[in-house]
Amino acid sequence: MAKVIMTADDSASVRQMVSFTLKQGGYEVVEAVDGKDALQKLAVHKVDMLITDLNMPNLDGIGLIKGARALASCKFIPIVMLTTESQDGRKQEGKAAGATGWIVKPFKPEQLMAVVKKVLG
Repeated sequence: MAKVIMTADDSASVRQMVSFTLKQGGYEVVEAVDGKDALQKLAVHKVDMLITDLNMPNLDGIGLIKGARALASCKFIPIVMLTTESQDGRKQEGKAAGATGWIVKPFKPEQLMAVVKKVLG
C-alpha cells in the first residue's frame, strides 16, 4: 500500500508541485491550505509523513507541528518543514516543536524525494 504524505502550504502552486513530485514517486497525497486545515484533516486521515510550510495564515507551521505532535497518530511520524526561511533560529524553533527535517524553497523535486525516502525509509 502506498504511503500517505500530507502537504500543508498556503501557496497553491507549491502544493501542486509537492503533490506532483510525491505522486510521481508513488506516494498518496493529502493537501491542506494552512495549519488549521491540516489539523482538521489529520484528525480523519492517517498519514505517514507531514510536509509543512512555516509561514501560513490561521495557523503557522510551528503551531501545526505542535498540534500534530499532540495527536497520538502523529506523535512519531516524520515532519519536514518546507519554507523560504533558512535562519538557524527558525530551524531551532522548528526542531523544538518537533520537526524532523528542513528543506529550503525553492527546492528541486529530486531534493524533496531524497529527503522523503530518507525519513520514510
